[in-house]
Amino acid sequence: MPGWFITGTDTGVGKTVIAGALAMLIREHNRKVAVFKPVATGCRRDVRLGLVSEDAELLAHCAESDATLETINPVRYGGDLAPMTAAEHTRRPIDWEAIDQSWSRLRALAEWILVEGAGGLLVPIDREHSMADLARRFDLPLVIVARPGLGTINHTLLTIEAARTRGLPIAGVVINGYRPDSATLAEETNPEVIARLARISIPLIVPFDARTDLRQGLVGEAVLHALRPFLERALG
Repeated sequence: MPGWFITGTDTGVGKTVIAGALAMLIREHNRKVAVFKPVATGCRRDVRLGLVSEDAELLAHCAESDATLETINPVRYGGDLAPMTAAEHTRRPIDWEAIDQSWSRLRALAEWILVEGAGGLLVPIDREHSMADLARRFDLPLVIVARPGLGTINHTLLTIEAARTRGLPIAGVVINGYRPDSATLAEETNPEVIARLARISIPLIVPFDARTDLRQGLVGEAVLHALRPFLERALG
């Protein structure tokens, strides 16, 4: 099944915004898209639903998904921790059977699937598995989301190297949250430097859009506009 595994160079780089935007754009092309957040931490506790991931809620909204939140996000923990740490702290091991069951259900519902990881590519899920192993498990190419600022060259090159070492194909690199009106020289030149050193195409540059509001389920048009050419090439 065509799709992508959305990972980041760090936490908080905007993976959910990019995954949600891609889901909306796939729907624009009248394709049925499934979204999947296998493991989430930092979930809030809802009186009726129990632990709920805001990332999973946004993905479900953007995809107009018919699946339940429990299917979209089968493994959930509270607290801002790596999944392995959260699992050990709560003494609730990662439920791999639930992850595989959700994967099978979601694949049956759609033509495309978008999987969002937690944190970066080497974030541990348990003692034997990282987010990179999930991407391999699902046989999906990566979309790597990175920050625009100083330090992103190192973080992005390390992520690309980790992916290549593990034989994971890279569909694209996205510099997210770029502010052209206030960009520093580092921010202006980082995409070209990353492309040259990693021997990849110039990363996609997605601007900051104040209309994007995850709590309201909104993705700004500037974000969608920047990603449309990438999606159109993928859809052929």
